Amino acid sequence: MSDKNFHCSRRIFLGFAAASALFPLAACQTAMRTLGKSDGASASASSNMQAIRSANGLGALSADPQLEGAALQQARYMASAGRMSHTTSWGRGFASRVRDNEIRGIAAENIAMGGMDLDELFARWMASPPHRRNMLDPKFTRFGLAYAESANGRTERFWALVLAS
Repeated sequence: MSDKNFHCSRRIFLGFAAASALFPLAACQTAMRTLGKSDGASASASSNMQAIRSANGLGALSADPQLEGAALQQARYMASAGRMSHTTSWGRGFASRVRDNEIRGIAAENIAMGGMDLDELFARWMASPPHRRNMLDPKFTRFGLAYAESANGRTERFWALVLAS
């Protein structure tokens, strides 16, 4: 795996209205690329997610349009900035995006960029302990996956996977 496209994953827990905390994970993730925007990335990814979780004795996750929207928002930001980051240049982090998208409970995000298909994307995330931990967390019941193509005309895709309880 290339060091160039590694990035840390993030997890958060948002309680009821006033309580929220951000828990960054200390591990990194690899970057990759794949097919379709938010248009059906979650539907296509469902079989990958179900196979991964089933092989590890876990229940299926449901594709969630709200989480897909949050993932697409982050993928578009990264594509326009031309870099992977959980935080935008104006300081909006994962916790604020989760709150803004009214996602409640525990949530996590994996991001990636590059030129791979869905199988390789998920294989690389599974090879990275913090990203694997996010995808195999038994508390998560839903997910949204989206990508945005590079704004500079290159063939890179910027991916975001948001998982939540």
